[in-house]
Amino acid sequence: VQLQASGGGLVQPGGSLRLSCVASGSIFSITIMGWYRQAPGKQRELVARMFSGGSTDYADSVKGRFTISRDNAKNTVLLQMNSLKPEDTAVYYCNAWGARVNYWGRGTLVTVSS
Repeated sequence: VQLQASGGGLVQPGGSLRLSCVASGSIFSITIMGWYRQAPGKQRELVARMFSGGSTDYADSVKGRFTISRDNAKNTVLLQMNSLKPEDTAVYYCNAWGARVNYWGRGTLVTVSS
């Protein structure tokens, strides 16, 4: 499975960004897709994930601001990020899990700053 993420950039506090991750390869094995992030000097943390049945899971810090969705026809998972805060600044990584294997895409940098 290969994951290609895009959509990062610089945004002012209160602004919005949408991240996109396209999966290719043996995607039939994937049961969970989501996003993690890693800020400078901090550990990588879960942001949001979606299970194959459609249920979702969010970090408390992003609930009500971020929305994860999945376009099965395009093998894509999206992360809509609204009301961004400086503390959301991090490298965001697309993640997929399936058949006991964890897959990671290359990170995309999100910077929230005025």
